[in-house]
Parts: sequence; structure tokens; C-alpha cells
Amino acid sequence: MRRLGPAVVIAAFAIAGCGGADTAKSRATLRFAVIPKSLDLPVFNYAKVAISSLNGDFLTDTINRAIDAGIPVVTWDADAPKSKRIAFYGVDDRAAGRILGEQTVSLLGGKGKVAIITSVGATNLLRRLEGVREVLDRQKDIQVVEVYDIKEDTVRCAEIIASGTNRYPDLGAWISVGGWPVFTRNALAAVPATTKVISFDTIPPAPDLLKAGKVQVLLGQKYFGWGSESVRLLSEIKAGRMPASPIIDSGVDVVTAANVDDYVAKWKALEKP
Repeated sequence: MRRLGPAVVIAAFAIAGCGGADTAKSRATLRFAVIPKSLDLPVFNYAKVAISSLNGDFLTDTINRAIDAGIPVVTWDADAPKSKRIAFYGVDDRAAGRILGEQTVSLLGGKGKVAIITSVGATNLLRRLEGVREVLDRQKDIQVVEVYDIKEDTVRCAEIIASGTNRYPDLGAWISVGGWPVFTRNALAAVPATTKVISFDTIPPAPDLLKAGKVQVLLGQKYFGWGSESVRLLSEIKAGRMPASPIIDSGVDVVTAANVDDYVAKWKALEKP
């Protein structure tokens, strides 16, 4: 898994036109760049701008230097709240974690063993995990047997699920705060029909896995907005119009067998040029 180093920054900046009296020539050209927090996860292919921070504190100084140099920076998916970044667009991760927990409680009828998959070091994933635990820790008949560190590796995910399934044959549910189990078709091969799977992310092939009964609940993010909304925000900032709030909550989509066909139809409409 290729992860971003601290020296890489994303922003929008202006390049002066050719000058002179000609308005078209003197108009500035805006250029935008995109940096996801990981380079090998397909979920980031739907974004085209701004920065997703693997570790917000780690990138704070770099982002601040960009801002101080006059380069506007916004974050998406994973925030760097201690930095001078102008705005963040993405989900309320703790609230989304609570949704994962609530869906799990409902599926298990409030009773059973649960294993959780996360990736240690990513701030947004930590907050999702906190949201999950906030809900599950209130359930006296639900036991979290283990929390696995996936290390942002989809191959490792399949190995963890296989070994966890063997270790806990009576496992009631897998909860994944990231989409690693649904980024490939074989990661859930070892999961028996008696074990529920509740996972973040809805990019293909996740909907097919849900239709096949390998997953019961998916939480979808506003993937297309990662690019379009971040570009819009940076364009507005360059034009002197600051966002009304530094936090823009995109919300999430809860996808189940009941609404997956409708969700896929809307997804395909968004993919059209």
C-alpha cells in the first residue's frame, strides 16, 4: 500500500494570463490538484481535487505552509482540523460510526459477538471506530471480540477475515469502518451465511456483494462530491467567497437489500458524462 508522505500538499493556485488590455488573455487560469490519503484504494478514483489526510496532525505543518504561501487548501474524506485548511468536505465520521453500530445491533437483535476492522493511524477511521464503540458498548449482550488493523491493505483484509472466521466460528458480525472487505469479490469468501457483514463504502463490486447476500449493510459516501464540491469550494475561495462554515457534512447513504437497485441506478446516472 502506497501512502502519502508529509511533503505532498494539495491546493488550488492561479497562474497569471498573458496580460495586456485583452480581458481573455489577462484572466487567471485556475489549476487544481488532488492527493488521496492512499494511492491503491479504488474508492479515491472518484475524487479529482483537494487533500485527504491519512494523519491530519502529521500534515498540519505542510498544509499551513501552503496556506501561508497563498495557496488555498481544502480537505476531503479525512480532515486536518488543527491546520489552517480553509474547509473540509466529507462525512461526520463519528456519526457514521454510530450508524454502523446501530445497524449491527438491529441485525443481531442486540446479542452476539462482533469483530471490527479498521486501519490504525487514520483520524477519520478512528472517529468511525469511536462511533461504533459508543453504540456497541451500551449493549450488554454484544461482545466485541477483536479489533483488527487492516493497514489500508485489501489483500491483508481477506487474510484477516479468514483467520478471524476460524478463530471465532460463532461470530455474529463483521463491522468494517472502511471499504476493504467490499473492494474485491473474494475478501468475504470465508464468511459463513450466519455471520452478518456491515461495511463502509458502496463502490463496485460492493452492491453485487450485497445482492448476493455476502453483505447486509453498506454505508456510501458522496464520492463524486469529493471532486466536484472541493473544486467548487476552491473556485469560490479564489473568487473571494469563503464558505459559510469550515465543515461541510456530506452525509452518508445507508444501502440495504431493500434499496440497492435504486442506489445503483442513481450511481450509474452520476457516472454519465
